[in-house]
Amino acid sequence: MATEDIITTANRWLEEGRNIALATVVETWGSAPCPRGSQLVVDTGSHFEGSVSGGCVETAVISEALDVIKTRQPRMLEFGVTNDMAWEVGLACGGQIKVYVESIEPDQLPRRALLEQINGYLGENKPCVLIRNLDTHDSYVMNPGLHVTAQDAELHDCAVNALTNDRCFHRQFQGQDYFIQPFNPPLRLIIIGAVHIGQYLAASALSCGYEVIMVDPRQAFASEERFPGVTINRDWPDVALTNLGIDSRTAITTLTHDPKLDDPALNVALRSQAFYIGALGSRKTQAARVKRLERAGFKQAEIARLDAPIGLDIGAQSPAEIAISVMAQITDSLRNFSPDKGG
Repeated sequence: MATEDIITTANRWLEEGRNIALATVVETWGSAPCPRGSQLVVDTGSHFEGSVSGGCVETAVISEALDVIKTRQPRMLEFGVTNDMAWEVGLACGGQIKVYVESIEPDQLPRRALLEQINGYLGENKPCVLIRNLDTHDSYVMNPGLHVTAQDAELHDCAVNALTNDRCFHRQFQGQDYFIQPFNPPLRLIIIGAVHIGQYLAASALSCGYEVIMVDPRQAFASEERFPGVTINRDWPDVALTNLGIDSRTAITTLTHDPKLDDPALNVALRSQAFYIGALGSRKTQAARVKRLERAGFKQAEIARLDAPIGLDIGAQSPAEIAISVMAQITDSLRNFSPDKGG
């Protein structure tokens, strides 16, 4: 279950009047089964969703969580994952995890409001960061776009870093222990052109957790049968991209080889905040494309945002291999993206 789904489940259980505990992995060492930020929610009936250990120590965490609900006192748990346990959940060797457990009750408005706040941001496709002081047990939600005081600047910078890298951080600030947990809108891949490579690329992106949108006005190409699990959009590419609202969590690929479809898409994409824009075609095709973009009024700095020929140069030949090279390039751009590169 995704972290966002755990927060949604926690909110729903609170609305149903259940007392709950939320367990969060705040630190890992070695080959830990679940990364930092992994969560599990438990109610008084021992119902639970999520995972903090892939099954290694779930029973112990649930038992501790039930006690936290009774005592209303947060606690930090530490577990060692033995080599035998690790093998059972598919890891090469063991490790250690720290799990922070806190209780939330339906009438505990400040704590409940935090979860509602996160849900509100996610519902509007806006990023936010949950910051916990593990010493004082105080928590608050930070919107990185807001003005912050000099005192909070270091935490704010860490929050921005967490969102950019989709990573949780466990840090000391002013002598106190903090856990910084990002909540980002979903990643999206918009594919222009329902071609053969697009089928492999869509499957690869879905496996990486992206929402995939296939844009192609040609109904025979863009079908649910050819692209299962993918949102089909049959608008003309420039109309589709304008209506979809491209943000810095969006990657765009044009695969049709047809300027009538690719160029309108690029005219919108290159003026957007997309973290990745790639176009299929040979170097000769790209040279002709650059000339068309220049005639359309694009500057060299804008055109330089376009990765073409698309994909990392790994000698890919088949459609499946090309899709792998494209997904690798998208991943590299995501992890090394700066919003300053946006349109």
